[in-house]
Amino acid sequence: MRKKIVGVTLFAVAIILGFPQIQNEEANQKLNIKSDAGSSTGQQPITLVRTIDGDTIKVKVKGKIETVRYLLVDTPESKKEGMCVQPFAIEAFRRNNQLVNSGRLTLEFEEGNTRDSYGRLLAYVYVDGKMVQETLIKEGLARVGYIMNPPYKFLNLLRENENLAKREKENIWSHPNYVTKRGFNGCVQ
Repeated sequence: MRKKIVGVTLFAVAIILGFPQIQNEEANQKLNIKSDAGSSTGQQPITLVRTIDGDTIKVKVKGKIETVRYLLVDTPESKKEGMCVQPFAIEAFRRNNQLVNSGRLTLEFEEGNTRDSYGRLLAYVYVDGKMVQETLIKEGLARVGYIMNPPYKFLNLLRENENLAKREKENIWSHPNYVTKRGFNGCVQ
């Protein structure tokens, strides 16, 4: 009897945990999201709807409104419920907003990393062919983070840019112990 209960419980958990993935796969199929979709560079054109924060935007892609979370980067929080505004969050938001409003936007996806657990698209975001993540990291407004399902084709490039920003003590790197492996320490007073 106990084995039957454990088996049924495990089956129920698998269904519950697998359901968001099934929904994400269906949504991806509707948008025809693949790592090689779109142009010869693998990039899909998008239209900006609005900038949400330093590492998230809302866009229109193939006629559908989607929230896009930037792959491999993390910026300080300014809008997370129950959390304070962290140092450099406003600067990251403003710079991201400036970048995504300055030219033609495209997305590029990683195979197997197209959506997060919240259903947001995960992508590299480009303005006129230049990666936004790379700019934010070079300028010390973002850290490399959320390495969930490697390999990633641009991880080494972004880490090199992060190391340069660290050496130059750019923005988030100007305060010792502010950046951690899990995010950022501190709030704006």
